[in-house]
Amino acid sequence: QVQLVESGGGLVQAGGSLRLSCVVSGRTFSRNVIGWFRQAPGKEREFVATISWSGGRTAVADSVKGRFTISKDNAKNMVYLQMNSLKSTDTAVYHCAARGSASLSSRSSEYDSWGQGTQVTVSS
Repeated sequence: QVQLVESGGGLVQAGGSLRLSCVVSGRTFSRNVIGWFRQAPGKEREFVATISWSGGRTAVADSVKGRFTISKDNAKNMVYLQMNSLKSTDTAVYHCAARGSASLSSRSSEYDSWGQGTQVTVSS
């Protein structure tokens, strides 16, 4: 069992920045990869970024490339999502998720454990 808790969301103006945090606990073999996904009202869940727990390999969605950065702090069991140059289209609930496989994935169905999410609202 893996537990994930997100924080850092809020209201920000377009062009601003936020850093989301995800604290991860539980079975280490079940959290080899951590991903960030987002879901806006009336839309499907969308991949944002992912990182491998060991090695630090990353992948980022084209829609946020150059603006969002994913990173981790193994000692603190934390994964971060730094979001810069925010747009109104980034408004969504952001979730972090864990999967046991060591392969990066952009598919939400391949993640086993999910956090409750944190709301990000970007005003234009």
